[in-house]
Amino acid sequence: MKLARTIGSVTLSQSHPGMKQAKLRLVEVVDSIERLETEPLGGETIVAWDLCGTGIGDLVALAEGPEAAQPFPDVKPLDASIVALLDRVDLGK
Repeated sequence: MKLARTIGSVTLSQSHPGMKQAKLRLVEVVDSIERLETEPLGGETIVAWDLCGTGIGDLVALAEGPEAAQPFPDVKPLDASIVALLDRVDLGK
C-alpha cells in the first residue's frame, strides 16, 4: 500500500463494461515521507479507481496490483484503487 494525494479526475469516453459508474482519480504517489506536506509530492502519477469519494488534494491510501481489484466480485480491469481517505499521518516521533 502506498500514500498518495489526489490531483485530478479522469473522464472516459469509452470503457470496459465493468467500469460503468466508475470514478477515476489522478493521484501523485508520496515518494518520501519528508515531502508529505510539499506540492508537488515528487512521486509517479497514477490513475486509480476511487472507492472512497475523494476530492482534489485529499491524502489517500492506494492499493496496487491484484489487491486493487480484490474487493469486487466481478472482473474489473484495475491496477490501482484508492482504498482509504487519510485524515492524518502520525509517525510517532
